Amino acid sequence: MSRAEAVIDLGALRHNVALLAAEAPRAATMAVVKADGYGHGALEVAKAALEAGATWLGACSTAEALNLRVAGIRAPMLAWLDAPEEDLAAGIAADVDMSVASLSDLRRVEEAAALSGSRPRIHLKVDTGLSRNGCQPKEWPELVQAAKKHEVVAVWSHLACADDIGHPSIDLQAKRFDDAYDVAREAGLHPMRHIANSAALLTRPDLHHDLVRPGIAIYGLNPVPTDHDLRPVMTFKACVALTKRIPAGESVSYGMTWTAQQDTTLALVPAGYADGVPRALSGRMEVLLGGERRPVVGRVCMDQIVVNCGDDEIQEGAEVILFGPGTKGEPTAREWAELTGTIDYEIVTGMYRPRVRRVFT
Repeated sequence: MSRAEAVIDLGALRHNVALLAAEAPRAATMAVVKADGYGHGALEVAKAALEAGATWLGACSTAEALNLRVAGIRAPMLAWLDAPEEDLAAGIAADVDMSVASLSDLRRVEEAAALSGSRPRIHLKVDTGLSRNGCQPKEWPELVQAAKKHEVVAVWSHLACADDIGHPSIDLQAKRFDDAYDVAREAGLHPMRHIANSAALLTRPDLHHDLVRPGIAIYGLNPVPTDHDLRPVMTFKACVALTKRIPAGESVSYGMTWTAQQDTTLALVPAGYADGVPRALSGRMEVLLGGERRPVVGRVCMDQIVVNCGDDEIQEGAEVILFGPGTKGEPTAREWAELTGTIDYEIVTGMYRPRVRRVFT
């Protein structure tokens, strides 16, 4: 195997997409494949998700969507956040739906549509309380009126606290979303509605509407404490590059933060923070090696970590699982996230690195 591999279980991904689609039987399912499929590989994820029942794809940028179009993906696709200088004309010509959150957004889409010679398909985004992208309610009627001459496919928004079950903001955002949709209907539009992310899909069936947008859940990571059978898709592996026996009293890695109390076998693993292993895990992480969880000692370096193997004999080339589904007792992405004070989204997305080879199974 190569120095570091992200093994992507497309069977698990198909299982997750089918499960999530079944949770929202009256809505279409948009598989969100932004950020190169949350680090899993956007094209392969998109194909597997469509095979499993998704009918839409969600990308962040027009460039991400165009990469899928160039690869032959023809499913309906939404791109929702571009820099002002982004080439939207190519996206419109390729039948990528555009999100519009302001009059300036609308002007850019109109100018791009004129250049492309194609009619734009628009999803109007209303800010219901997240205060990121989206049109403020007081400006919403004007935007709706200005967009009427185009094909308005959907009205949509995004939830701030859907992963905090029962948070009062969820109902408040739902009410604002309904109000915005009523404005669009009163203006003579008949768009779809979509607001449900992974957490809302799993916990708020009243918010499924016409389309649900699972992201992290299709990769098997559950943002809410439910017992749904979501299966983690990514396993991060490396191998033992070298073993050595050091005497008691010798220290390991930069800063010599760990010292052997007795003669000890060490295994050198060629994966470090340049490969997605957070330096904040120094002295805190374990790996699965030789069928056992073993501690990583010393600091996580740019290119390598060192594993304490005690008195065990370890072969060079032996497989090392840094994180995975947890079914073999290995650490998980969730465990890494909890140890470093972040979320598992960041852990798996961080595996999108040049030296980490993706392997699809």
